[in-house]
Amino acid sequence: MAEQIKATKREKAGKGASRAIRLQGSIPAVIYGDKKAPEMISLEEKVLVAEMNKKGLWTRQYEIDVDGKKHLVLCQDIQKHPVSNRPIHADFLRISKDSVLTMDIPLHFIGEDVCPGIKKGGVLNIVHRTLEVKCKADAIPEEFIVDLSTGEIGDSFDAFAIQLPADVKLTAQEDFTVATIVTAQEEVKEEAPAQTAAPAADAAAATAAPAQEEKKEEKK
Repeated sequence: MAEQIKATKREKAGKGASRAIRLQGSIPAVIYGDKKAPEMISLEEKVLVAEMNKKGLWTRQYEIDVDGKKHLVLCQDIQKHPVSNRPIHADFLRISKDSVLTMDIPLHFIGEDVCPGIKKGGVLNIVHRTLEVKCKADAIPEEFIVDLSTGEIGDSFDAFAIQLPADVKLTAQEDFTVATIVTAQEEVKEEAPAQTAAPAADAAAATAAPAQEEKKEEKK
């Protein structure tokens, strides 16, 4: 079920208008996508921060009530102040329950405390922390589990071995390793961290331009 958030429609964009909104304890944001016109909104900073502190921000559906008009969305991006790290702008991607999305779903590794290979001095080498999948908006998984409890030194854990719901499909056509158990002497190589864990929707790039233009204007 989608989380409920209340927001207010805003008429003005730009640096001055956004600063005024933040001084009132709110954050400027935009809702876009689903072949509809972008809608500029503001929501309470404390509400957004509370959601940021919860697990699964990028995969959680939200129903944003904008002065009585409801939008089903995913959080696509949150821009933060470079010094204070406080949110200063948010992007929400409008979806429908039948939307097919391309998502990065977090991997959750369990059983490390009982893993035989780690108990013998091995080290968990995480190669991927997310899996890219395609699924409908009403079937977005919160995470995928990788069970390490039987792993020995030299073992690898592959993407195709991870149990996925029937209506969730990996975008990769070939199998790949997400983690290995290596000796402590071996170099541990992890994938370069992604800039953001935000989800990507099919054709979202074409609809993201209004939000990017607004943020550019605010920085002027």
